[in-house]
Amino acid sequence: MVGRRRLGRQFGWLWASYAVSAYGSGLGFGALPLIAVLVLRAGPAEVSALSAVGPAVGALIAVPLAPWVEFRRKRPVMIMMDLARFAAMATIPVAYAFGWLSFVQLLVVSAVVAAAKIAFNAAGGACLKALVRPDDLLVANARFESTNWSSIAVGPPLGGAAIGLFGPVTTVVADALSYLLSALGITAIRGQEEAPRTTGKSPVRAGALLDGWRHLMGHPGLRALYLNNMLVGGLIMATEPLLAVLLLRQLAFPPWQYGLAFAAPCVGGLIGSRLARRVVVRYGQHAVFRTVGTLRAIWLIGLAFVRPGVVGLVTVMAVELAIIINMSLYSPVLATYRLEHTPKHLVARTLSAWSIGQQASIAVLTALAGLLADVTSPRTALTVAGLLILATPLLLPRRDQMPQHEPELARGHS
Repeated sequence: MVGRRRLGRQFGWLWASYAVSAYGSGLGFGALPLIAVLVLRAGPAEVSALSAVGPAVGALIAVPLAPWVEFRRKRPVMIMMDLARFAAMATIPVAYAFGWLSFVQLLVVSAVVAAAKIAFNAAGGACLKALVRPDDLLVANARFESTNWSSIAVGPPLGGAAIGLFGPVTTVVADALSYLLSALGITAIRGQEEAPRTTGKSPVRAGALLDGWRHLMGHPGLRALYLNNMLVGGLIMATEPLLAVLLLRQLAFPPWQYGLAFAAPCVGGLIGSRLARRVVVRYGQHAVFRTVGTLRAIWLIGLAFVRPGVVGLVTVMAVELAIIINMSLYSPVLATYRLEHTPKHLVARTLSAWSIGQQASIAVLTALAGLLADVTSPRTALTVAGLLILATPLLLPRRDQMPQHEPELARGHS
């Protein structure tokens, strides 16, 4: 059982830091698009731009950060990124209180948070690989995945209720404070962290900026998984602002129902993440990638059939439940495979390249979906996204593209 494996006190602090930040983000789920719609009266194109431009700029900022993260101790980097996210998020309630809140500010905050998240996750992946044994990586990643989905299950309903009672920026305050608590948790991780070794060359040289992508594109299994995940993640995330406009404005769903529609299905994330290790032991990684990777892509088209009232709410919840069960089983297996097949000296740059590509894909596809929704309708854009994602299983790796884990990769080299 995933829950019975002991991974040590230091992993416990890392997990606790992740959990408090995840629950803060769960409370603030969709907070910026919600503020844009309810406070600034933004339309579909503006809401999609918020979900696209901010992360895209953040991804660009993160490019030179990748080698900087690689050649520094990871825990101080994680603390710095948490503090940067706290500072950025805290500007929103301050501006709202003084009547200064603007759409441009939301874009800037979105970009800063996106860049800091990429750097934090890159450092966090390297930290995780150093803290747990290779055999425990899947268990650790499954715990993170379970925590992520449980936070989304609990957070949005509470966040929706808090917004209704205390105002639209309430959950932003909670999210900002969660980053402070996360930073405190990371400081509690004991033990001297080994200083990364460098070759004497500048860590931000042009070659170092591209090393993560070179590794991803040079490894047949990672290359296929990377390209598939960019499209699947981008198309799924492109539906979020479209649904915000469709449900909140066109179908007049109250905020608490909007939160519930995404929160309740997240219980499926607990199911999938807890099954991950058993399924891999029984069927193998390749079977998970091919079968579960296909199953997570076939349900999105259901969002095109959302209607007003209880039927519409149940439709959204059913579609999200099916997607989440498969995603939560697939994601920890993917994260483990990625760490197993990445040398120690390339972990931060590889994870940064992965996140940057993912963010860029989300930005482009979200912007295109927003433009399509503006020209036609959110429902039409949802239909197109649902149809396009049906082709993504063609990019999943074949068995001959999946080399077995090579233990020497974990040792790294200077």
